[in-house]
Amino acid sequence: MDDKLNAEEIETVLRRLADVMPGRTADSKGAKGQPDAFRSCISCMLSAQSRDANTAAAAAALFKLAQTPEGMLALSDARIVEAIKPCGLYNMKARNLRKCCEALLAEHGGVVPHTRAGLMSLPGIGRKCADIVLSFTFGEDVIAVDTHVHRVCNRIGLARGKTEAKTAADLEARCPEWALRDGHFWLLEFGKRICGARAPKCEKCPISDLCRWYQNEKS
Repeated sequence: MDDKLNAEEIETVLRRLADVMPGRTADSKGAKGQPDAFRSCISCMLSAQSRDANTAAAAAALFKLAQTPEGMLALSDARIVEAIKPCGLYNMKARNLRKCCEALLAEHGGVVPHTRAGLMSLPGIGRKCADIVLSFTFGEDVIAVDTHVHRVCNRIGLARGKTEAKTAADLEARCPEWALRDGHFWLLEFGKRICGARAPKCEKCPISDLCRWYQNEKS
């Protein structure tokens, strides 16, 4: 059996997930529910290795102080660090935040870029953050690959990659265009409800007959 699903199997897996998992809704909120591209970028940056509740607390405290690149740069390093302490790695994140704001103003006129390459050129913004902003803020048909999607893709054989960014690139190359809009939501919910990290519920899985990991476990 090949290590990865073929094109026909990918279609089948995604069709089945589309039937049983929720897709994008009108009130779907990504990038930590922020109302604009700048705050979405900053929230994604703060979320690295941080629980959602801690990220939300840090973002709320920071955005009470400033909501624009100019406003952020007017804050002292100490004030930024104090605000974002709940999310951890605050010294590094404060440095990246300042560099990101400087790059936005110097290279983009203070406007968040509308392309993946432009977003990833900003300090502190990687592939996952860029795709989250593209999907949720700009409405692009992109599958953002987070921890859950990364795990599910590699376990099933939908895509392969040692990092989330590499999995995202492989998935984008292999995923049919019709599934790009909602694929993130199907895979995310599947990873939370059925294909958990420690105890996947294979007996309830709608795609176990195609899952490479499950087939290897049975053999």
